[in-house]
Amino acid sequence: MTKPAQMAQRYHVFSLPPELLETLTPRNLISRPPPPEVSTLVQISVPPVSDNARACNICLGATFADVTEQRSHFRSDWHRYNVKIRLRGGSPVTEPAFGQLVDGLEDSLSGSASSDESSDDSDAVKALVSKIKRTSRSSSPSEERQTPLTAVTWFHSPPSTQIGVYRMLFPIDTPAPSYLAELKSIQERVEGGRKWAMFMVAGGHFAGAIVEVSRPAEDQDSVVSAKAKKKLLKPKPETSILKHKTFHRYTTRRKQGGSQSVNDNSKGAAISAGATLRRYGEQALRDDIRNLLLDWADDIQDCERIWLRASVSNRRIFLDYENCVINKGDDRLRTFPFPTRRPTQSELVRCLLELTQVKTSRLTEEALRAQDEAFLASKPKPKATPSSAPAPAPEKAKPQRLSKEEEAYREKWSRLLDMISKGRSEPLKSFWEREGASLGGVDALIPEWTGDKRVSLLQVAVQSGQEDVTRWLLYELHADPTIIVPSSGVHQEDKAANESDASNAPLQGAGSRRTAYDLARTRAVRDVFRQCAGDHPDWWDWLGAARVPSTFNQEKEEARDEKKKQRKKGLKEKMREREAKEREREGKQTDIDDEQVEAKPELRSQDPTAPRKLGGSSGAADSIVGLTVELRAKVERERRARAAEARLSILTGARR
Repeated sequence: MTKPAQMAQRYHVFSLPPELLETLTPRNLISRPPPPEVSTLVQISVPPVSDNARACNICLGATFADVTEQRSHFRSDWHRYNVKIRLRGGSPVTEPAFGQLVDGLEDSLSGSASSDESSDDSDAVKALVSKIKRTSRSSSPSEERQTPLTAVTWFHSPPSTQIGVYRMLFPIDTPAPSYLAELKSIQERVEGGRKWAMFMVAGGHFAGAIVEVSRPAEDQDSVVSAKAKKKLLKPKPETSILKHKTFHRYTTRRKQGGSQSVNDNSKGAAISAGATLRRYGEQALRDDIRNLLLDWADDIQDCERIWLRASVSNRRIFLDYENCVINKGDDRLRTFPFPTRRPTQSELVRCLLELTQVKTSRLTEEALRAQDEAFLASKPKPKATPSSAPAPAPEKAKPQRLSKEEEAYREKWSRLLDMISKGRSEPLKSFWEREGASLGGVDALIPEWTGDKRVSLLQVAVQSGQEDVTRWLLYELHADPTIIVPSSGVHQEDKAANESDASNAPLQGAGSRRTAYDLARTRAVRDVFRQCAGDHPDWWDWLGAARVPSTFNQEKEEARDEKKKQRKKGLKEKMREREAKEREREGKQTDIDDEQVEAKPELRSQDPTAPRKLGGSSGAADSIVGLTVELRAKVERERRARAAEARLSILTGARR
């Protein structure tokens, strides 16, 4: 056979050439480095531990002639190495074994006899300890960078041949290193041949077959005898279909997907003729398949593998029913390890060839190693576990425990601010008589722990819009109106207050000095300040520090209110006069139109044969000059109606 023919040859998984099987190795061993050679140390008899005072129990009972030799031993690398290994839970070594370890290092140092007393551990001891740490540390699964498990397992035959076989052909519990042994074992012929059962069901379509994937042993003997007799026989194919069956039932709505039973379970039973037909089709399909399995029961029992392609709901057709032919936990059950199309006989044949024909590739060992290196480089590196313990989370600051006096003091302030904000005057006065002195007086600054941006009780009452509370604070408690409002505290609320009522409200800039008066949202609250300034001008600097624009004068306020009333009254009278004039003008226009309409019939009655013109007289356009569009349309409609009535009356009179 020529080389191109060998390249194009497709091997059958149950009849591989013996010369190929002998050279196969698992593909995943090609890229792995050879295991490191473990240097075996010379086994030296361990001396017993001595009870002598001049002996080292750590270094396996080493004894010394004098104190100088003992001290020199304690400074040696051998002793320090054994101490470190002992602390790490290891076993100490003898001096010859330690010498072999030092010789195994690439850059070893000389013995420690010449080492200085004050020097630290030598590089040899450090290197040996770190080496023992690396080798003794067990590799975790996350640190091992293994080849991912795929549907096809590959084998390599030097120099440049690789074959791939689906793992589903082997027993389920077969480990990866045993795949090659299983591949060699399935090459043996069995009595009666190897048989498979293949079933597919989807969308109401079913296809099933019993196939022979390997010829029986007696056929192989007949081939050998024919060769001995030098007779040329036509070779039998390795695979053959023994039984097959396909049928279809209407179970799925066209272009919708999903069976009718699944749709009923999710959305409820549909009431339609099509749904009834699909339910009947599902029942008929289930009965047909189970009857077929019962007919093929003997052949299915002889099968080595049972290949099944079905959804979760369709698997119940084959499994989990009374007197089922295929048990649910059967070790022979397999699913197709590749995508399949609509269940037909031709699709079963294609799947059979896909499973039994071996995948081949032609790559050299250098190309395989380069491929492995590229694959390992593309994999993400495992994250190194931090050796040091994670830093403890910072402890949260514990809330400061308050004494009973402090809790009572805070409760008083909370109640006071709540009553002022809600305008509860009577409870506020009673509370202030009892607790006012203990809280620091009316001008006491509000504590910061309350979270309030305002600094005085007067500012709280003014911004809350409580007129009565503001009056009580100013008149009875003499609250200070000159206390400055913090610039960042209530700027936004102050802006909203100025926009709510602009009358007599001073315009404030973003960085200007503000007081309680500037926080007033309504005119009534501002009038309380102006009235108090007018009644008691000597209490505070009202017009300066308190920023009150003017004092309250009852006569001026009444005069101003009277002017507003007169202005409103004058506007109402002007509106009435304008409406009267419009009505009078409309009446005059109506009279003029009536006269014009009455004059037209008289002229026409004199000469009935004279031509008549629609739209009235020539002066009609001048009569609607100065009117609005609505009035013009109204006048025009009335004019046309009267003209029509006049024409009808003339015609009626002429006929009589």
